[in-house]
Amino acid sequence: MMGSLLLAVIYLIFVSLGLPDSLLGSGWPSMQVDFGVPSSHAGYVSMTISLMTVISALASPRLIRRFQTQWIVIVSIGMTVLGLLGFSFCGSYGALFLFAIPYGLGAGAVDAAINNYVALHYPSSVMNFLHCFYGVGAMISPFIMSMALKMAMWNDGYRWTAFLQMGILLIVIISLPLWKAGQAEVKEESPGSAGIQETLKVPGVIPTLTAFFACCSGEATCSLWTPSYFASTKAGLDAQTVASFGSLIFGGLMLGRLISGFISNRLGDRMMIRLGICVEFAGILLVALPLKGYLPAAVGFAVIGTGLGPVYPAIQHMAPVNFGKRYSSSVIGLQMASAYIGTTLMPMVFGHIQQAVGIRIMPYWILLFAVLNLTFLEFAYRLVANGGKKHEYKR
Repeated sequence: MMGSLLLAVIYLIFVSLGLPDSLLGSGWPSMQVDFGVPSSHAGYVSMTISLMTVISALASPRLIRRFQTQWIVIVSIGMTVLGLLGFSFCGSYGALFLFAIPYGLGAGAVDAAINNYVALHYPSSVMNFLHCFYGVGAMISPFIMSMALKMAMWNDGYRWTAFLQMGILLIVIISLPLWKAGQAEVKEESPGSAGIQETLKVPGVIPTLTAFFACCSGEATCSLWTPSYFASTKAGLDAQTVASFGSLIFGGLMLGRLISGFISNRLGDRMMIRLGICVEFAGILLVALPLKGYLPAAVGFAVIGTGLGPVYPAIQHMAPVNFGKRYSSSVIGLQMASAYIGTTLMPMVFGHIQQAVGIRIMPYWILLFAVLNLTFLEFAYRLVANGGKKHEYKR
């Protein structure tokens, strides 16, 4: 019973991780006007947030050894609350960068720690359901922003989301007694774990990190630029409707992970990745087709998210079997860092490209990263097999 309650709290923590991630993309078309800056400047703010998360993810092994996981969770959520409230009071573009620091630092360490714990102790279905709840949070916040734009201002979207985060933080604090048993299990995995330099030498690790970078680069581009894509390519849409399109990719992610949670134990992680990327290709085609109206593109972005849904959790869930428990925590920490490097750099790079050649290039940009993701994962599987690892996953 206690274990089930703790798992429920962990699911709620992933809702809190998703809440801040889609706000910038949803609110940026209105924020850009208020601040009087070019559309590409969203990339700099996103880059700062992601850079802070990279730092937090790389520091996670040391933090986990020094502090109990529940306190890392509490401090991390508290930092995101500070960042969200800070954004809500920003009156200038430059002020965003100050509060981007706690905004980003609040995600990395808790994300890496909980992902490693679930990968070691739970089946693939739990990992997919866990990341499904991330999608719940990321899908809720664009609607909060949409309501704020309709009823008040974009600032209130950040403020209302901060209040919701405070509620989750209170629940985590109340749940502190549940963590005592779980904490002992987490600490059992820490002694003897490999360092980063040693882990990078393991066959298949670097291609896996490259694939993870590509996966998250495409996802982050969608999460930040989808509302701007509709604002620039589909005439006649109001600001509230445009902001709500920020939930398309996250709604798809949630659906993809929900479906995967029911079938991944039967099909295996590798097959789920291959099927997911094929679905992603179909969504990219829908967005790229020169069809009238916004509905085909909206469906396309939702399908892209559905395809991406099982990829992220499946790659992480494979880490203990592909590379062994000794390396799993370092591999997952490096994967998180690779993910955040992708989310740091690629939306900003795309921002400059679309400003120069037009945002209609977006589906082809996403296609590039989908191909890279699939190619490097297949290469990693071969290296792992040649390295003598025995796989428990169905092919």
